[in-house]
Amino acid sequence: MIYDLEKENKEILARYKDLISNTYRTLDEEQNKLIRKAFDIALDAHKDQRRKTGEPYIYHPIEVAKIVANEIGLGATSIACALLHDVIEDSEYTYEDLKKIFGKNIADIVNGLTKISVMNQQNISVQSENYRKLLLTLSEDFRVILIKIADRLHNMRTLESMHPVKQKKIAAETAYIYAPLAHRFGLYNIKSELEDLSLKYNNPDIYNEIVGKLEIAKEGREKYVEEFTKEVSEQLKEEGLNFTIKGRAKAISSIYRKMQKQNVTFEEVFDNYAIRIIYKSDPRNEKFLAWKIYSIVTDLYQSNPSRMRDWISQPRSTGYESLHLTVMGPDKKWIEVQIRSERMDDIAEKGVAAHYKYKEGYRKNSDDQRFENWVTEIREVLEQQQNLSTSELLDNIKLNLYSKEVFVFTPKGEIKILPTGATALDFAFSVHTDLGMKCLGAKINGKLVPISYVLQNGDQIDILSSQNQKPKADWLEFVVTSKAKSKIKNILNSEKNQHTAEGKEILQRKMRHAKLNFNDDEINGLQKFLNLKTSQDLFLGFQNGTFDIGDIKRYSDKKSILSNIFNRFRKSSNKEEYVEKVDSNLDMIVFGKDEEKLNYSFAKCCTVIPGDKIFGFITISDGIKVHNDNCPNAINLRANYDYRVLQAKWVNAESFKNRIKIEIEGLDRMGMINDITAVISNNMNMDMKSMSIASNDGIFTGNINLEVKNRSQLEETFKQLKAINGVSKVKRM
Repeated sequence: MIYDLEKENKEILARYKDLISNTYRTLDEEQNKLIRKAFDIALDAHKDQRRKTGEPYIYHPIEVAKIVANEIGLGATSIACALLHDVIEDSEYTYEDLKKIFGKNIADIVNGLTKISVMNQQNISVQSENYRKLLLTLSEDFRVILIKIADRLHNMRTLESMHPVKQKKIAAETAYIYAPLAHRFGLYNIKSELEDLSLKYNNPDIYNEIVGKLEIAKEGREKYVEEFTKEVSEQLKEEGLNFTIKGRAKAISSIYRKMQKQNVTFEEVFDNYAIRIIYKSDPRNEKFLAWKIYSIVTDLYQSNPSRMRDWISQPRSTGYESLHLTVMGPDKKWIEVQIRSERMDDIAEKGVAAHYKYKEGYRKNSDDQRFENWVTEIREVLEQQQNLSTSELLDNIKLNLYSKEVFVFTPKGEIKILPTGATALDFAFSVHTDLGMKCLGAKINGKLVPISYVLQNGDQIDILSSQNQKPKADWLEFVVTSKAKSKIKNILNSEKNQHTAEGKEILQRKMRHAKLNFNDDEINGLQKFLNLKTSQDLFLGFQNGTFDIGDIKRYSDKKSILSNIFNRFRKSSNKEEYVEKVDSNLDMIVFGKDEEKLNYSFAKCCTVIPGDKIFGFITISDGIKVHNDNCPNAINLRANYDYRVLQAKWVNAESFKNRIKIEIEGLDRMGMINDITAVISNNMNMDMKSMSIASNDGIFTGNINLEVKNRSQLEETFKQLKAINGVSKVKRM
């Protein structure tokens, strides 16, 4: 392909000028020189490289640097590192080169980004090892994570050029780890965009449906915001307030989550957009003005007290501050209103990076300290859980990424912030590891409670402990914080390893006495004979007395009998081959690029019917399992085990029948059941296996089990059912 190099060079220069157009106002001359030097090195390093789209590769680091500067709000060092983030990986420049040119700090950050990129490209056995590497960078410099989030955001924005299989893998990984990390760093806009783009590639049909409906509702939404702004502005101006009012649609992924959680349609999500009031204030009057605006809004419109959220009196651990209220707006529909100062809005937009702009006069240390506490906890988990699988480790850490919070008090009246659902035992571990290990119970507001007590906002907690107490396995069933889980597992694993070693020695002696060799073949044979999952279970069984020499003798006797039978069979064999009977439906689904016919079964976690978008997953012990693309486990499987995911497609599916369950709802009337059964049995000629209908105050709900041939038949059935007079909802369960 021939490229217009002169035109491209002009475009590169224009993009760079766009990047620095804002930095000149906020950075000094020395800092801008640093950014220019980083740009020159990156331009040289990537001069012969192009992206999948055919564009010069340098476009990518420039765009990542723009996100770092404008959307995250980091300074010159981070902007320079964003420009250089692929230099070590993709060019002749080395870590030592960057260290000589820019110094150790920048070289270390770029090197941290390189480690993550290299891990992402390796075909390692467990994909989630990438995430362990990613999280380990927190112990070095959290700017590495912020720049990596910016890198992933630009990759997601330009994902169209990738192969569809690669798109799904990257989108799943983004939803699984990068969006939660963005959330924890307070980057709510970036988190929402990452989730929306992930939904776009993981579930394109759902994404496009919601986008279309939001577009249709756009004109009405803008008119509504205009009316609300007019009414509220008059009152705020009378009070001499300096403010702006914005209206925005909720994130597509957020709307989809509500549809799933509440089991409703798009039209039934009542607060799919929000209004934000942003006001100017000095530090001293900031909280006072927030509550003043709250009072003005609630005087104009009826509020819903149950949906009131005060994140100003007690900010989230991410530093997020805002008053959230839901009011009955001008059109008599509920609408969410967010009230925040310009400083609060800046922190809500740019997260932890914005804290450093507001050192003087505003809660000087609280927000930064909370973030540092979280980083410290992540480091502790990483250090303490070396023996955990990476997926277990990530699950523990993710508990603290998305969790809502509860505010409780120590006996001295100090505030502690823990995830919602945390127990008295979680609180004990949050104070000190040794207190958690020795925890017997607690006094909540002076009343004695068990260690499993779930904390409520405002509880005052006094932990009771004993030197004789030891961690127990059932503690893991109710603790929710990663710190508590990691500490308990470490102690239990240490004891288990000791017992395993003792059991191994016992088994070795007993096998020697039974004249059996102590080797892998015999251990595996004995393990299978006793129906145990792992050799560790075998060793523990002999340590705790579950098994003894009698079990070994029974195994030895059975082995001798089977050996004799096998020898006789081998001698008398006529060498006829046994051919496994092939499933007659084998040609329904084919796998991989070569469209191979392989044995498979359907996963139990989702419903699959012909015509659905599907994929295959290679299990360890149960062959290939076929999943629906919308399976609740799809993102986890693609993000963690992409190397075991197979492309799959339907062939010759017309003769296949699959049972599915649908839910139907509407206004009850005479003849409704006849109309429903007429569509299913007469119009669509489908086999209805069962039907249950319940009516309450004129509203009916029903569940119907059907035999469906393919997706097109199901879609036509839904279309006809929805057309029945009085039917308001038809949904596949």
